[in-house]
Amino acid sequence: MKIVVKKDKLEAAKYAARLLADELKANPETVFGLATGRTMEPLYAELCEIYKAEKLDFSKAVSFNLDEYAGLPGSDVNSYRAYMQMNLFDHVNFKSTNLPDGVAPDAEAEAVRYDNAIKAAGLDIQLLGIGNNGHIGFNEPGTAFDSRTRHVKLTDATIEQNQGLFPKPEDMPRYAFTMGIGTIMEAKKIILVATGAAKTGILAAAVAGKVTEDVPASVLQNHSNVIIVADEDAAAEVPAELIAAE
Repeated sequence: MKIVVKKDKLEAAKYAARLLADELKANPETVFGLATGRTMEPLYAELCEIYKAEKLDFSKAVSFNLDEYAGLPGSDVNSYRAYMQMNLFDHVNFKSTNLPDGVAPDAEAEAVRYDNAIKAAGLDIQLLGIGNNGHIGFNEPGTAFDSRTRHVKLTDATIEQNQGLFPKPEDMPRYAFTMGIGTIMEAKKIILVATGAAKTGILAAAVAGKVTEDVPASVLQNHSNVIIVADEDAAAEVPAELIAAE
């Protein structure tokens, strides 16, 4: 595990975006696992700038998103499909972008279909954020490390954390699709981005604490190729000896 600390969230976003751009340059057919959330917005903005400045080509690349709300069609402004279109897909030349179908008539079958598609393609690089309780995707504390993509009920804590993003908080879905931890861990490379003081304690627990299902992100200690990109606030309690010299 390599831990890189940058001055602020913008510098962290620039560093992580460069990692994604370099991955694409090295392999035009990269299979990306992508994430959503506030942390990713400056990262995608920077990636779009690199795309324009350096003429990146996503046309042969493939993306699979980490999760999607259940019950929302991709056309809904609050869906993760809409988020991805607004922040990335409408600005670069991806031709193959994949998210679970939030309104699939059989949620369990849709989860299996999506997991099989990910497995068949093979994730080259998976982008992650980290929740305040250590969740990755919608894999909450207690999730088995060998879990696969599935339909899940959202916890009260996650609903409380995310419902402010909805014009009417009560409209936030109570269920979602998420890649499982086992699915995530099959990626060849993982990049986790953490910014802000709210992530200080949980990031330290994830990278320096016990590997436990109580802190889902701690499983990344078992992966052979992980880069943690954090700002100074998020990394404030990470042991200094774990931080890479820049």
